[in-house]
Amino acid sequence: EETVKAHPAEDGWKLFVFTHAPPNGSGLRVLQENHVVNGCCWLNHSNENECRKFIELVREHRCIKAWFSGHFHLGQDYQDSITFPTIDPKDGPYPNRGSCVFAQTSVMRKGTSRDTRQQSRLIRGNKDGFEICTVDHKDGGSVRVDATISYRGDNNEVGVYAHDDVAYKHDNFFKVYAPCAGDDLHEPDDGLVQYEDEMIMDKPITKETVAWWYMDCGRVLGMLNGMLIEYDKSTLAPLGLVVGADELLGKRIAVIESGEDAGCAVSFEEGMEGADCSEAVEAKEQAVLLIDDENGAVTVVQPNEDGSYWRKIVRNKMIRMKEVRRERAAKALASALMTDKEAQVVSSWGPYVGTSGTAKKTGVPGVTTNIANGASA
Repeated sequence: EETVKAHPAEDGWKLFVFTHAPPNGSGLRVLQENHVVNGCCWLNHSNENECRKFIELVREHRCIKAWFSGHFHLGQDYQDSITFPTIDPKDGPYPNRGSCVFAQTSVMRKGTSRDTRQQSRLIRGNKDGFEICTVDHKDGGSVRVDATISYRGDNNEVGVYAHDDVAYKHDNFFKVYAPCAGDDLHEPDDGLVQYEDEMIMDKPITKETVAWWYMDCGRVLGMLNGMLIEYDKSTLAPLGLVVGADELLGKRIAVIESGEDAGCAVSFEEGMEGADCSEAVEAKEQAVLLIDDENGAVTVVQPNEDGSYWRKIVRNKMIRMKEVRRERAAKALASALMTDKEAQVVSSWGPYVGTSGTAKKTGVPGVTTNIANGASA
């Protein structure tokens, strides 16, 4: 933040940023079956304010002209592996990405690629701006121009794709639906569900269900491949899994009011006697429900203590790496101390029950899912 403040666009500065993961709001393609459900798409993803901070800096400081990232192990043949700060109004709403182009960077080694691509980026500057190119390591290092970026003064730039989406026809399964709220020139997309006091879906959820809505507090929930996902309220980028398909498919969703009437709520609980009076109610308290018409069960989807809904069911990768190093160190010491037997090393945690880095289910057998159906948490 201090760096961009000290190098303003008005003084002619043009900053290029390189990070492992992209920032929330970049608009780059993400993997729903991995990074979305596990809440590890974006920089500082696990901290809501820090996660959104990067795109806020991009919007405020137009000296940031390009941001390159990797993380997803996806190739560069998708058109949304590069996103522009502005687009033609006929193509959609204003993306609100400052004066910065974002570019996904692939991998060079075969064993680490998710989609068989082995590519890297080449940036070529010119008198008007710069080109973003692909180096294809499966094709002897051939170079392809993907986009041309032209500066329009100090505070704006315009991007033009050099070719269509090379991977569009055969790689649709990687595409993640993202809600679109529209702008002054465009209506929200057809998936937006608008309601006043309550929302009760008419039909059970399927893998094809497309719907999203705002909670009264401003948070955004929506459907993706039979899963309930929370989206960032500013960028509408996916944040993480709320309810897995194992728990949700075949059920209906309802959003209803659940709070006390405005005014004073009187408590008679011992030690809590008296009236709790609020001068102003910022947002209605609401409950998100899963309705199972077949067996009459209703599940309340409780938010986290901070008000968010997406489940932090996978710990930070850096924390897990440290745990592995501690176990390795413990095993080395145990082996040195117990030369006459094989050392046995185990770990204990707080509320965690495992070390898995992937979580795709939220159902609790016998509670929110049916054990008879073979569901598991």
